[in-house]
Amino acid sequence: MSAAHTLSVVNAAIFDGMSAELTEGAVHIHDGVIVAVDGSARPAGQVIDARGGTVIPGLIDAHFHAYGTELDLLALESSPLSYLSLVGARRLAAALRRGFTTVRDVAGGDPGLARAIGEGLIAAPRYLYTGPALSQTGGHGDPRPGDLDLCAGGAHLAEIVDGVDALRRAVRDRFRQGAHAIKIMASGGVVSLTDPIRVPQYSAAEIRAVTDEATRRGSYVAAHAYSPEAIAHAVTNGVRTIEHGNLLDAPAAHLMAEHGAFLVPTLAAYDAMDRRGEQVGLTSIGQAKNREVLAAGRRAIELARAAGVPIGFGTDLMGPLEDEQLTGLRLQVEVEGALETLRSATSVNAELIGRPDLGRVAVGARADLVILPGDPFEDPSILWADPQHRTVVKDGQII
Repeated sequence: MSAAHTLSVVNAAIFDGMSAELTEGAVHIHDGVIVAVDGSARPAGQVIDARGGTVIPGLIDAHFHAYGTELDLLALESSPLSYLSLVGARRLAAALRRGFTTVRDVAGGDPGLARAIGEGLIAAPRYLYTGPALSQTGGHGDPRPGDLDLCAGGAHLAEIVDGVDALRRAVRDRFRQGAHAIKIMASGGVVSLTDPIRVPQYSAAEIRAVTDEATRRGSYVAAHAYSPEAIAHAVTNGVRTIEHGNLLDAPAAHLMAEHGAFLVPTLAAYDAMDRRGEQVGLTSIGQAKNREVLAAGRRAIELARAAGVPIGFGTDLMGPLEDEQLTGLRLQVEVEGALETLRSATSVNAELIGRPDLGRVAVGARADLVILPGDPFEDPSILWADPQHRTVVKDGQII
C-alpha cells in the first residue's frame, strides 16, 4: 500500500451505522475505502488518534437545497444562476464542515455544480441532485403571487410543468442531465403563496407518468407532501420518499409502509422558521402555514415509526437558516433518541438513496467518517455542538 493513500483512526469507539452498541477499535482506510475495522495496529500514511472519541459514518442530509439562498421564492427564481452557484458552493462547504459528507438536493442542482464538485473546484459533500422540482401551475413550486401577472422565474429550484406528456419530457431531460432522482410537489407548502397546504397536487395520471419514467430508469420519485390525502395520493401512484409529511395520520402511515415508502422529516426547517421567520423575511402567509405544520412534525415521526415506515433525516433549510443544520439532529433526537436518529442520518438515508457503500463503518464502505469528541449515546449534545470540535473525513481525506 502506498502510505500517501492510507489512513487509520485509532483509540476510538465505533458506531457502525446500525448497531445499538459501540465497539472499541480502529478503522483502516486505503484509497478512500474502509479495508478493516478491528483493534490491530497497522502502518498508515496518516493516523488520527481519536483519544476515546467516537467514530460515526459521515452524516447524510436527504433534504438539502444548495441553491436555497432565501425564503422569497420569487426573488430566488429571479436571481442569476451564476450567483446561486457561488452561494451554493459556500452552503455545501459549510455542510461538509459540519460532518455531512453526502447531501441529496431535492429541488435544484445541475451538471455544472456537480462537475465543479467532481473536479475538486469546491469543497463539498457527495452531491446527489434532482434538478428543479416539478410543480403544477399554482403549486408549491410556483413562485408567483396570485394578484400579479409575472413570468415564473428561472426554474432554479422548481419548474412549472403541467400534463402527462410535458412531465415525461421533463423527467427524461433531468435524467439526461445526470439527476439522481426526480422531485415533485404533491401538496401545498409553507413558503408558497397561492396553494392551500393540505390539497393534493398533480393528478394521478401526472404522478404516475413521472414515477413510470423514473422506475424504468432505475431511479425513484421524491414528493413534497404534508397532508394524509396528499401522502396517500403520492404513494399509491408510485412515489418512494415522502418529504416532510408533517400532517401524517395513522392510515396514511400504514399505506406508506405497505408501499415501501420512506419518510424524510425536516423538523429543523419549521423550528427555525418559527423562531426566526419574521427576521429572515418569511411572509405572514408563510408564518401562518408554518404554525399549522410545526407541532405536527414530531407526531408524524411517531406515527411512521409505529407503522414500520423507514425514517430518514433531512433539514430543508433556506437562506440564512442553513446554520440550523445540526439543530435538526437535536430535534429528531428529542423524538426518537440518539440511536434511531443516527441510524436515520446514516444507514437509513444510505438505503433511501440506494448507496449501500455509504452510511456505514464497515469493510468495503466509502471512508466517509465523523470523529466526535465523546459518546453520542451518553451525551447526544455532541451531535449538534460546535463542529470545530469534530474531525470530518470524506473519501479517506481529512477535511
